[in-house]
Amino acid sequence: MTVCAESLQLCKPTYYWLEPAHAFETFQPYDIGQIALSFLQGSFAYGGWNFLNYVTEELVDPYKNLPRAIFISIPLVTFVYVFANIAYVTAMSPQELLASNAVAVTFGEKLLGVMSWIMPISVALSTFGGVNGSLFTSSRLFFAGAREGHLPRLLAMIHVKRFNSFYCISTLLMLCTSDMYTLINYVGFINYLFYGVTVAGQIVLRIKQPDLYRPIKVSLVWPVIYLLFWAFLLIFSLYSEPVVCGLGMAIMLTGVPVYFLGVYWDNKPQCFNTFIGKMTHVCQKFCVVVYPDMGESRNVGNQGTE
Repeated sequence: MTVCAESLQLCKPTYYWLEPAHAFETFQPYDIGQIALSFLQGSFAYGGWNFLNYVTEELVDPYKNLPRAIFISIPLVTFVYVFANIAYVTAMSPQELLASNAVAVTFGEKLLGVMSWIMPISVALSTFGGVNGSLFTSSRLFFAGAREGHLPRLLAMIHVKRFNSFYCISTLLMLCTSDMYTLINYVGFINYLFYGVTVAGQIVLRIKQPDLYRPIKVSLVWPVIYLLFWAFLLIFSLYSEPVVCGLGMAIMLTGVPVYFLGVYWDNKPQCFNTFIGKMTHVCQKFCVVVYPDMGESRNVGNQGTE
């Protein structure tokens, strides 16, 4: 009975930090830059809404299933994440949350006792699932860019047996930093910069080409709201972490000379094209990669959308 009473006392939740009188207590002065940076880091967990757009060729009837998947997944993931954080706050104080390197693991150790090993395994499985989805979808971005001539042709090739691409190289380069929060700031800042440019392009196209065929069409109110939030996020994140965000922008801008050299420059000398062709051929043999049969995959996609 004593053990049961101690277990119940251990698992008893507290609502102190959820009460309005205590929920907004701060442990450091308010800083608008830190608030924007916290939004940037927190939104990283919800970034999956964008990745589904990369694999529309693989979707059956994408004009119906793509919006449907986004409308279902975003509320579901938001519900799970919000209630998971509520569970953390009821079991741990803000000081414990800030001191913990792995909140879910600390939460399990505090509440689950001998079964606390479930939490790190669950976190690992969730991480592998997220990485798997990111690799599957983001690799299509490089694949499609290379197929359209905006990236080296080698990136449009796949392995003859494993059917994978070169995306893992860029993934390994991200491991050069050991600070996870710095990596999230790098990736989050660059991602949101491109997201904003893409959304702004939607508004420009709607104004300049209003009669363009749009199978999926939304009101311009939502892009405008998104751009306002986007501007707040990036401006104050840059103000709060100028070095990290500045390095992210510098890394992104390294692609500008590559674009002018490889795409914008049309009249390349024959020796340059010959050299690139030979290098591609050598890398193709070394990596055992070939161009996929795009005719068959496009036929499959067309069958799905008819």
